[in-house]
Amino acid sequence: MQRIDALIRQRLASDVVLINQIADHIIAGGGKRLRPMLHALAARAAGYTGDKHLKLAAVIEFIHTSTLLHDDVVDESDLRRGRKTANALWGNAASVLVGDFLYSRSFQLMVELDDMRIMRILADTTNTIAEGEVLQLLNIGNADVDEAAYLAVIERKTAVLFAAATELGGLLGGLPDAQVAALRHYGMQLGYAFQIADDLLDYVSDSGTLGKNIGDDLAEGKPTLPLIYALQRVGLEQARELRHAIEHGGLDSLDHILAAIRESGAIERTRDCALRHAHAARDALVALPASSYRDALATLADYSVQRTF
Repeated sequence: MQRIDALIRQRLASDVVLINQIADHIIAGGGKRLRPMLHALAARAAGYTGDKHLKLAAVIEFIHTSTLLHDDVVDESDLRRGRKTANALWGNAASVLVGDFLYSRSFQLMVELDDMRIMRILADTTNTIAEGEVLQLLNIGNADVDEAAYLAVIERKTAVLFAAATELGGLLGGLPDAQVAALRHYGMQLGYAFQIADDLLDYVSDSGTLGKNIGDDLAEGKPTLPLIYALQRVGLEQARELRHAIEHGGLDSLDHILAAIRESGAIERTRDCALRHAHAARDALVALPASSYRDALATLADYSVQRTF
């Protein structure tokens, strides 16, 4: 991970000072480097002993980071990981353009690897992520979004990059197709678990721990799983209040919303859903040969639903 981090910082460098400032701000912002870590562990679990995984891990992190820059602009967020977002410090235009720079830098690294299989997976993944962003935008303020529509956004927006990270590790290791597919399934299920748990944290954590403002998803009119589950079980008056909050994106009745979510059992149901996906991720690893790297991947599945930030 130290070598990956060094490569990320090296390949971020640009002659344009503002690019360096914004890229360094978000890359150095305390991120977990979870996606590049997943790729490195998957590659080693697949028996890969070379160093192509270093560049691929950097590509994956650049793609992820560019989506963060664009997300914060779309969401009008001013806080991420407890720090001011790039758009809050430098404005929307600069954030969008530096996000584009990170996308294009990831393409440059992809080409250096000179493997059409890798480029196809990453090109398809990047396109799917963009579709997920648009799907999520369409769901904003829509109180009729159901669990299936919510999961469709998660798959495209989050889980596919996890899946690509682990699948590419299997490809580097030259695993049989069935084991590569198992690694991809692991990554996909882990991505579901991670995002569902993340959406739950918006209602059960605090800003000091979470690193963003509590209720941000509600303020943005995002109908995430805790709200979807709560709407299924609350009374008529509470349902009306929840729907109004989603449709108008306000925090005026946040205390009432939080109480409705707790009383409806939505917190427990959301946590159970995240756990089911985490267990499915662990189960997929059975197809791989035993190793300390496989054990680490299993531990990450547990971490995805047990974390507090």
